[in-house]
Amino acid sequence: MVKNNNNLKSVDPLVTVAMPIYNAGKYLRPAVLSIMQQTLTDWELYIIDDGSTDDALSYIADVQDSRIIIIKDGQNKGLAARLNEVINLAKGRYFALMDQGDFSYPDRLSKQVDALEESLDLDLLSTRAIKISMEGEPLGYLPSLLSHAEITSAPWKGFCMPHPTWMGRLQWFKKNHYAEPAPYLCEDQELLLRTFEESNFSCLEEVCLAYRVREGIGFSVLLKIRYHQLCMQ
Repeated sequence: MVKNNNNLKSVDPLVTVAMPIYNAGKYLRPAVLSIMQQTLTDWELYIIDDGSTDDALSYIADVQDSRIIIIKDGQNKGLAARLNEVINLAKGRYFALMDQGDFSYPDRLSKQVDALEESLDLDLLSTRAIKISMEGEPLGYLPSLLSHAEITSAPWKGFCMPHPTWMGRLQWFKKNHYAEPAPYLCEDQELLLRTFEESNFSCLEEVCLAYRVREGIGFSVLLKIRYHQLCMQ
């Protein structure tokens, strides 16, 4: 295991950001820079490479920041396993997700932390997100609902809570790890389904993230995802 953790601060950060990557390519750099450019600076970022073959880490080879920890062990374990690894390593009070190809707006972390600190009974918070193409062109918005009642009103249909925008209390994630083995491409939906009756979810009305729509996801893949969601339910 290779860890880039020189000169890490001894004081625990406020937020741990988890970014598992797999063949992220050139999109990794803007994703990482969007965290580095946050108005809230008290964070640590775990970039955990899940057996990539494209040398994506070379795109951030010049980035020098003691808040960034890179883990590369050559194995391919899957998203759920990698997120659980970061949950176990995290030192922040809050735990946030960041996808390898997306872009967080500069005030994303600060807005989510403010909301969580204002509502002490809130376990998990998402934000609204805009969709962009692989080239960065706007494509509309991801579906989202704001209150816990709205988000959980029809669990058999799934939960409108964009996974890459999540931030929650670290203790909630430690209590509710992602399922392993994970259901096919719906790790987030399984976790929400398993926990919603004893948790409190919410979504910020503000758009705080640009979600890059991946190419090559066909109807058969979407059908398989839906089948696995139905099996969980």
